[in-house]
Amino acid sequence: MPWGAIFRNRADAGRRLAAALDGFAATPNTIVLALPRGGVPVARPVADALGAPLDVVGIRKLGSPRHPEYAVGAIGEEGVRIVDTAAARSVGLGEAELAEVEARERVELARRLRSYRAGRERLDLTGRVAIVVDDGVATGATARAACRAVRQLGASEIVLAMPVAPPDWERTLAGEADTFVAVATPSNFWAVGQWYADFSQTTDEEVVACLDRGPRLSESETERPGSESPGV
Repeated sequence: MPWGAIFRNRADAGRRLAAALDGFAATPNTIVLALPRGGVPVARPVADALGAPLDVVGIRKLGSPRHPEYAVGAIGEEGVRIVDTAAARSVGLGEAELAEVEARERVELARRLRSYRAGRERLDLTGRVAIVVDDGVATGATARAACRAVRQLGASEIVLAMPVAPPDWERTLAGEADTFVAVATPSNFWAVGQWYADFSQTTDEEVVACLDRGPRLSESETERPGSESPGV
């Protein structure tokens, strides 16, 4: 692997995260929820290892039109909306323009959820232990939105699980989840992708394939070339 990388790809990250979550394997009401798109190939090995069902939690980042990768907030299912007003001001994003961004992202969120679930009903979270998985956490906006959506959907306990996160992530997200699990929290963290040898983009088709797979995958299947490349 390249120097500094911790994970070969998201499938590798998922297997290592599954090992860190081994204590939840005996919990019969556990469900694994992935943030699409990059979190889904990470969550698939976790769900397989725990023998738990897998679903997505609908979340979309709100980015500045002039700087799309710069998150000023996030939206989610159940009308969840989180805005970092300081971040929005820093890029000159006013309320009217932010509303336009949100409207576009809600349309895209609805489209993706229809595609990913392919007519299946969203899994009922009432009273369940929800393990929320992504490929990593940076600013925390999408993770925060995901936890709030999952809480509103009825989960009794939320475990926020990441392959990699900044050292202060538990403090930053305090109160959003009941338990925090990370494989690595490197001190020189600046971006999620820096810790992956392969951090290539995931397609909608790959997300659907992960969600459609059976309850168990072999080592060879999770390592199949091209099956591990995600990203939002």
